Amino acid sequence: MKKKLFLVMILSAIMLVMAACGSDKSASGDSEVTLKWYMIGTPQKDHDKVMKEVNKYTQEKLGFGVDMTQIDWGDYGGRMQTMINSGENFDIAYTAAGEFVTYSQKGAFMDISQYLDKEGKKMKAELNDELWKGVTMDGKVYGVPSNKEIGEQQVYVFNKDLVDKYKMDVSKVNSFADLGPLLKTIKENEPNITPIGGNKDFKPVTPFDYLIDSAVPLPFAVDEYNDTGKVVNFYEQPETIAILKDLHGFYKDGYVSKDIATSTDPWSYEKENWFVRIEKYQPYAESIWDKQTNGQYKVVTQPIMKTPIIKNSSVTGAIQAVSVTSKHPKESVEFLNLLNTDPYLRNLVDKGIEGTHYKELADGSIEDLPARVENYSMPTYALGNHFILKRYSDEPKDKWEKFKEFNDESKASPGLGFYFDSKNVRTEIAAITNVCNEFGPALLTGTVDPDTYMPKFKKKLNDAGMKTVMTEMQKQYDAFNKDKKE
Repeated sequence: MKKKLFLVMILSAIMLVMAACGSDKSASGDSEVTLKWYMIGTPQKDHDKVMKEVNKYTQEKLGFGVDMTQIDWGDYGGRMQTMINSGENFDIAYTAAGEFVTYSQKGAFMDISQYLDKEGKKMKAELNDELWKGVTMDGKVYGVPSNKEIGEQQVYVFNKDLVDKYKMDVSKVNSFADLGPLLKTIKENEPNITPIGGNKDFKPVTPFDYLIDSAVPLPFAVDEYNDTGKVVNFYEQPETIAILKDLHGFYKDGYVSKDIATSTDPWSYEKENWFVRIEKYQPYAESIWDKQTNGQYKVVTQPIMKTPIIKNSSVTGAIQAVSVTSKHPKESVEFLNLLNTDPYLRNLVDKGIEGTHYKELADGSIEDLPARVENYSMPTYALGNHFILKRYSDEPKDKWEKFKEFNDESKASPGLGFYFDSKNVRTEIAAITNVCNEFGPALLTGTVDPDTYMPKFKKKLNDAGMKTVMTEMQKQYDAFNKDKKE
């Protein structure tokens, strides 16, 4: 009897093992696949409710589930650094800009190019080609970019009520110097208005593409309109010097706040205390800024540079990357492919559950319900393809068509896809960054006279190893351009 019972137990155990093996949905051999996905943003109350629906859908479509963990805005960077440095196992994570570059170069993110012709085929075709260039380094694709506006176009944003009051023609503002007469009018007639709104992060627009992402631009740049093949110090270029001189003149005339180089004032649209500011544009941005004024006034824009420029910074603002520690890279790309091409999944993750978080109107547009505002407000920009999102009822019907037109008009910078590997000059880069943090804000806000300040700046840059870095960067940029032509 005991022997029979023992045999039954052994057979049962074998059957359990076989059943487990039979239920394997993963190429990696795990019994169940649930992708671990890290996303930036404040954790939402209805997260679990929405993810339950997401998993129903992914199980049906793909045969596996997804577990999204949101990490709050201020904590995300630190947590990601800890997870990557410790080698934690996860599958997908949000990343962007400089962090994306650093982690990719360090080998933290996986080259997914081997999966793009099969698991990611539809996504590869649907996303703009220039976006893929921005996430490619040395022929390796390190992430899936958010498909939205691809070009960067900065504009002057004016208080339209003041423009109308003084009968100004802002369409004739074609250079930084052209602002002068308008600013003078505001200074003389509007004592409660600062002509130019800006804080320590203010940067006048120059025709250069900065090659190293930094809060204060490092000197290394290329002409963003003309493919000269040369890396230059943009601070000392004639175009930049002319703008900095104009800006210093504006500072002396009181057109900017005296503490602009140190101020952290966000210059909120809710306060009607500024006349003009510089912003990055996207189609129908005026309507967004108008809403932010709470009806106090309206805005009007004038492009600073006529053609939107596609840069690394404009196409790497939101990326989903696959971790090198992932045990399920194939499934990760399959999921990202679905997220970026399936309207139902994209809107579910972003907007929540129809009937609970939003309602769809007869014309196909949507309106938020209280549950979305209170319990499920997600960072839309970070989640993937924008062109398959539902349109809100108060948005223009041709919104996505205008975005596509904007993208078609955008021109690639010669520096698009070039990522400098600083491993041979890390000490010099650190020293140059310190020098730029010391001199940059004062120069870029007009606080100091460039004629007297620039020579000191250049000397400190040279002492920090500027020539060494420039030589190394030019060498890498030459190799990059050679590869592009082959």
